[in-house]
Amino acid sequence: MTDDEPARRFFRLRAPDVQRGSVAISVRVTEGADLYLAVGGGRRRMYLTPAEAWATWRCLSEAVASLGDPPDWIRVHITPSSR
Repeated sequence: MTDDEPARRFFRLRAPDVQRGSVAISVRVTEGADLYLAVGGGRRRMYLTPAEAWATWRCLSEAVASLGDPPDWIRVHITPSSR
């Protein structure tokens, strides 16, 4: 990264999957720009503006909370990485 490139942070977690073992979930945050969400290795990827990311987070948090208590595997701290 050079001085004129915006800083990027990556947040990753693997979700259990019965058929594949696990599915990678990755979010890249580019400082002053957008967020990039990737689910698995397929085509489930999208760019989100900060406003879209906040709205998505709010909708997802309410929807997921309606499913019941979170599973034990989700109770981890995610440390962002630079790559």
